[in-house]
Amino acid sequence: MKILYDHQIFSLQKYGGISRYFCELYAHLITIDTVQPEISVVYSENCYYRELFHQKCSLSDQKSLGKYLDFGKNTVINKINEYHCKKQIRNGNFDIVHPTYYDPYFLKDLKSQPYVLTVYDMIHELFPDLFNDSIAVQKKKVIECATKIIAISDSTKTDLITFYDIGPEKIEVIPLATSLHKPTPDRTLKLPQRYMLFVGNREAYKNFTFFLNSIASLLQNEHDLCLICAGGGPFSDNEINLLNELRIKKQVLYYPVANDSTLSQLYRKAILFVFPSLYEGFGIPVLEAFSCGCPVAASDCSSLPEVGGEAVNYFDPHNSESIQSVVRDIVQDPSMQESLRIRGYQRLRLFSWEKTATQTKKVYDNLLIQ
Repeated sequence: MKILYDHQIFSLQKYGGISRYFCELYAHLITIDTVQPEISVVYSENCYYRELFHQKCSLSDQKSLGKYLDFGKNTVINKINEYHCKKQIRNGNFDIVHPTYYDPYFLKDLKSQPYVLTVYDMIHELFPDLFNDSIAVQKKKVIECATKIIAISDSTKTDLITFYDIGPEKIEVIPLATSLHKPTPDRTLKLPQRYMLFVGNREAYKNFTFFLNSIASLLQNEHDLCLICAGGGPFSDNEINLLNELRIKKQVLYYPVANDSTLSQLYRKAILFVFPSLYEGFGIPVLEAFSCGCPVAASDCSSLPEVGGEAVNYFDPHNSESIQSVVRDIVQDPSMQESLRIRGYQRLRLFSWEKTATQTKKVYDNLLIQ
């Protein structure tokens, strides 16, 4: 069985959950004698792809690519990878194609082979103002034409059915996992003694501003307590102004995340990880926290209760008192922290990339025997 994964996410992302997902799928499927996965990429700067295939070259080292750099590096990478993918799809030397994102460029070259599409969330549909309209249009087309859809949570499956009126029999739910338990923590990192952790981007649906307002009084009352924001880019002017207004600027810190070792250490040393998002298709950071023994407080909506189960203390992300109460209780109660830590380790056993790959292979198998 030959599975072709296309270039899209490896042209778009240097880091990110989707590209890691496909690298983990590939790494597990390649060990099965009956499966021949291939990632159709000429060149990528994605860190997981490079690690998987031991690539260390730079774009300027590629004689066939370097002369096109004046057109813009990202555009060049995408166009050359797309041309390569189209050629492979036209050749048809595969049993199933599994595109890694939502561009329908491949449809006109696809012959009789089925294609499987993984849908990660309904973020484009729920928050259209945050995204380019073309993404939602492309997504709709590839969803409607897909032979089979993989949803990464029951929550995402429900949203898919609601937005696109798709029959539930066309959708298979296959949860994700985490790779973060593998790296050695970066013990050279200088960290505050007591801190909460917020990970990733701080866009509107991540609810960061509302969360910050909700916990401001807790930080004001406990001057040795900090909030670390890991990744997501440095604070904007508006965020800095808000921190000044709330008188907590010195306690809310930004840490760039260069690698998994840094992120692992941030989780391991935190009093708790907070996830106030209004919507998540899955929520890998919850599993990342579990793997590092970090207690978790999270929103009680979308997929988060499905992933966290009884190992998370939940709050209403629209209610300041709820957020403050849940966060304060964990921060001030070491026994609660330990209980959450133990429950997190236990919950993590339900998720693994091996399970994800095995269940995905079953989807492929079923398509080929139809």
